[in-house]
Amino acid sequence: MEFNEKLQELRKNQGLTQEELAQAIFVSRTAVSKWESGRGYPNIDSLKALADYFSVTVDELISPDEIITAAEDEKRELIGQYTSLICYALDVLTALLLFIPIFGNGSDSPLTVSLFALTGTRLWIKIVYAIGISVIVLNGVFGVVIDRLEKPLWDKQRLTVSVALSVFICLIFIMTRQPYAGVFCFAVLMMKGWLLLRRNV
Repeated sequence: MEFNEKLQELRKNQGLTQEELAQAIFVSRTAVSKWESGRGYPNIDSLKALADYFSVTVDELISPDEIITAAEDEKRELIGQYTSLICYALDVLTALLLFIPIFGNGSDSPLTVSLFALTGTRLWIKIVYAIGISVIVLNGVFGVVIDRLEKPLWDKQRLTVSVALSVFICLIFIMTRQPYAGVFCFAVLMMKGWLLLRRNV
Protein backbone atom coordinates (compact mmCIF):
# COMPACT_ATOMS: atom_id res chain seq x y z
CA MET A 1 0.00 0.00 0.00
CA GLU A 2 1.32 3.43 -0.98
CA PHE A 3 1.84 6.24 1.55
CA ASN A 4 -1.13 8.27 0.29
CA GLU A 5 -3.46 5.27 0.67
CA LYS A 6 -2.14 4.50 4.18
CA LEU A 7 -2.62 8.11 5.23
CA GLN A 8 -6.19 8.20 3.92
CA GLU A 9 -7.01 4.95 5.68
CA LEU A 10 -5.51 6.08 9.00
CA ARG A 11 -7.33 9.41 8.84
CA LYS A 12 -10.69 7.83 7.97
CA ASN A 13 -10.30 5.16 10.67
CA GLN A 14 -9.94 7.98 13.20
CA GLY A 15 -13.01 9.73 11.71
CA LEU A 16 -11.03 12.88 10.88
CA THR A 17 -11.45 15.35 8.05
CA GLN A 18 -8.39 16.61 6.20
CA GLU A 19 -8.86 19.95 7.96
CA GLU A 20 -8.86 18.33 11.41
CA LEU A 21 -5.74 16.29 10.65
CA ALA A 22 -4.01 19.37 9.29
CA GLN A 23 -4.77 21.31 12.47
CA ALA A 24 -3.60 18.41 14.65
CA ILE A 25 -0.14 18.27 13.04
CA PHE A 26 0.14 22.02 12.29
CA VAL A 27 0.13 21.98 8.48
CA SER A 28 -2.28 23.36 5.88
CA ARG A 29 -5.29 21.42 4.64
CA THR A 30 -3.90 21.68 1.10
CA ALA A 31 -0.73 19.88 2.28
CA VAL A 32 -2.81 16.95 3.59
CA SER A 33 -4.85 16.94 0.38
CA LYS A 34 -1.64 16.88 -1.68
CA TRP A 35 -0.24 13.96 0.31
CA GLU A 36 -3.45 11.95 0.09
CA SER A 37 -3.78 12.50 -3.65
CA GLY A 38 -0.21 11.24 -4.20
CA ARG A 39 1.05 14.59 -5.50
CA GLY A 40 3.79 14.87 -2.91
CA TYR A 41 5.21 13.71 0.39
CA PRO A 42 5.48 15.41 3.77
CA ASN A 43 8.84 16.62 5.00
CA ILE A 44 10.63 14.69 7.73
CA ASP A 45 9.11 16.75 10.56
CA SER A 46 5.58 16.24 9.23
CA LEU A 47 6.24 12.51 8.78
CA LYS A 48 7.28 12.25 12.43
CA ALA A 49 4.22 14.24 13.49
CA LEU A 50 1.95 11.94 11.47
CA ALA A 51 3.59 8.82 12.92
CA ASP A 52 3.25 10.16 16.48
CA TYR A 53 -0.33 11.25 15.92
CA PHE A 54 -1.44 7.86 14.57
CA SER A 55 0.81 5.91 16.99
CA VAL A 56 2.70 4.12 14.21
CA THR A 57 6.36 4.07 13.23
CA VAL A 58 7.63 6.07 10.28
CA ASP A 59 8.55 2.74 8.64
CA GLU A 60 4.93 1.59 8.88
CA LEU A 61 3.74 4.83 7.39
CA ILE A 62 6.14 5.13 4.46
CA SER A 63 8.44 2.74 2.59
CA PRO A 64 12.21 3.35 2.25
CA ASP A 65 11.80 4.12 -1.49
CA GLU A 66 9.13 6.69 -0.69
CA ILE A 67 11.39 8.24 1.97
CA ILE A 68 14.09 8.73 -0.67
CA THR A 69 11.56 10.27 -3.05
CA ALA A 70 10.26 12.52 -0.26
CA ALA A 71 13.80 13.67 0.59
CA GLU A 72 14.52 14.45 -3.06
CA ASP A 73 11.23 16.39 -3.36
CA GLU A 74 12.04 18.35 -0.21
CA LYS A 75 15.54 19.17 -1.47
CA ARG A 76 14.15 20.35 -4.83
CA GLU A 77 11.53 22.45 -3.08
CA LEU A 78 14.11 24.07 -0.78
CA ILE A 79 16.40 24.89 -3.72
CA GLY A 80 13.43 26.45 -5.51
CA GLN A 81 12.47 28.53 -2.46
CA TYR A 82 16.02 29.80 -1.88
CA THR A 83 16.44 30.61 -5.57
CA SER A 84 13.20 32.57 -5.58
CA LEU A 85 14.11 34.47 -2.42
CA ILE A 86 17.56 35.40 -3.77
CA CYS A 87 16.03 36.59 -7.06
CA TYR A 88 13.52 38.72 -5.15
CA ALA A 89 16.30 40.07 -2.92
CA LEU A 90 18.18 41.08 -6.08
CA ASP A 91 15.04 42.92 -7.23
CA VAL A 92 14.87 44.78 -3.90
CA LEU A 93 18.62 45.50 -4.17
CA THR A 94 17.86 47.39 -7.38
CA ALA A 95 16.54 50.16 -5.10
CA LEU A 96 20.21 51.14 -4.67
CA LEU A 97 19.98 52.69 -8.15
CA LEU A 98 17.75 55.38 -6.65
CA PHE A 99 20.42 56.51 -4.20
CA ILE A 100 23.98 55.60 -5.25
CA PRO A 101 25.89 57.95 -7.58
CA ILE A 102 25.91 55.77 -10.69
CA PHE A 103 24.35 58.00 -13.37
CA GLY A 104 26.38 60.07 -15.80
CA ASN A 105 25.26 63.69 -15.67
CA GLY A 106 25.76 64.47 -19.35
CA SER A 107 28.85 65.32 -21.35
CA ASP A 108 29.33 68.59 -19.45
CA SER A 109 30.14 66.84 -16.17
CA PRO A 110 32.58 63.95 -15.64
CA LEU A 111 30.98 63.17 -12.27
CA THR A 112 28.43 60.49 -11.60
CA VAL A 113 25.40 61.38 -9.51
CA SER A 114 22.38 59.72 -7.93
CA LEU A 115 19.10 59.58 -9.84
CA PHE A 116 17.63 62.40 -7.76
CA ALA A 117 20.65 64.66 -8.46
CA LEU A 118 20.62 63.93 -12.20
CA THR A 119 20.32 67.18 -14.19
CA GLY A 120 21.84 66.34 -17.58
CA THR A 121 18.86 64.20 -18.66
CA ARG A 122 15.30 65.03 -19.71
CA LEU A 123 12.67 64.84 -16.98
CA TRP A 124 10.59 62.16 -18.72
CA ILE A 125 13.65 59.88 -18.94
CA LYS A 126 14.28 60.33 -15.20
CA ILE A 127 10.62 59.43 -14.57
CA VAL A 128 10.99 56.27 -16.70
CA TYR A 129 14.10 55.35 -14.68
CA ALA A 130 12.32 55.92 -11.35
CA ILE A 131 9.19 54.01 -12.41
CA GLY A 132 11.22 51.10 -13.83
CA ILE A 133 13.33 50.78 -10.69
CA SER A 134 10.28 51.11 -8.41
CA VAL A 135 8.35 48.42 -10.31
CA ILE A 136 11.30 46.01 -10.01
CA VAL A 137 11.62 46.70 -6.28
CA LEU A 138 7.86 46.22 -5.74
CA ASN A 139 8.01 42.98 -7.73
CA GLY A 140 10.72 41.76 -5.34
CA VAL A 141 8.69 42.70 -2.27
CA PHE A 142 5.53 41.04 -3.64
CA GLY A 143 7.61 38.01 -4.62
CA VAL A 144 8.73 37.52 -1.02
CA VAL A 145 5.10 37.79 0.17
CA ILE A 146 3.87 35.32 -2.47
CA ASP A 147 6.71 32.95 -1.63
CA ARG A 148 5.46 32.89 1.96
CA LEU A 149 1.98 31.93 0.67
CA GLU A 150 3.48 28.81 -0.96
CA LYS A 151 1.83 29.27 -4.35
CA PRO A 152 4.29 27.69 -6.84
CA LEU A 153 2.40 28.82 -9.97
CA TRP A 154 2.36 32.45 -8.82
CA ASP A 155 6.03 32.15 -7.90
CA LYS A 156 6.94 30.93 -11.39
CA GLN A 157 5.04 33.80 -13.01
CA ARG A 158 6.60 36.33 -10.63
CA LEU A 159 10.11 35.05 -11.50
CA THR A 160 9.31 35.41 -15.22
CA VAL A 161 8.13 38.97 -14.59
CA SER A 162 11.28 39.62 -12.55
CA VAL A 163 13.58 38.56 -15.39
CA ALA A 164 11.53 40.49 -17.99
CA LEU A 165 11.67 43.67 -15.87
CA SER A 166 15.44 43.30 -15.44
CA VAL A 167 15.88 42.96 -19.22
CA PHE A 168 13.65 46.02 -19.80
CA ILE A 169 15.44 48.32 -17.33
CA CYS A 170 18.85 47.12 -18.54
CA LEU A 171 17.91 47.99 -22.14
CA ILE A 172 16.54 51.39 -21.07
CA PHE A 173 19.82 52.29 -19.36
CA ILE A 174 21.90 51.11 -22.32
CA MET A 175 19.73 52.95 -24.87
CA THR A 176 19.90 56.20 -22.86
CA ARG A 177 23.68 55.89 -22.49
CA GLN A 178 23.88 55.20 -18.78
CA PRO A 179 26.61 52.53 -18.86
CA TYR A 180 27.18 52.14 -15.12
CA ALA A 181 23.49 51.67 -14.35
CA GLY A 182 23.25 49.37 -17.36
CA VAL A 183 26.17 47.24 -16.15
CA PHE A 184 24.65 47.08 -12.65
CA CYS A 185 21.32 45.84 -14.06
CA PHE A 186 23.05 43.46 -16.45
CA ALA A 187 25.02 41.94 -13.53
CA VAL A 188 21.76 41.48 -11.57
CA LEU A 189 20.16 39.90 -14.65
CA MET A 190 23.10 37.50 -15.09
CA MET A 191 22.92 36.47 -11.43
CA LYS A 192 19.19 35.75 -11.79
CA GLY A 193 19.80 33.76 -14.96
CA TRP A 194 22.54 31.71 -13.29
CA LEU A 195 20.33 31.00 -10.26
CA LEU A 196 17.38 29.93 -12.42
CA LEU A 197 19.60 27.66 -14.52
CA ARG A 198 21.00 26.04 -11.35
CA ARG A 199 17.46 25.63 -10.03
CA ASN A 200 16.43 23.63 -13.09
CA VAL A 201 19.49 21.35 -13.13
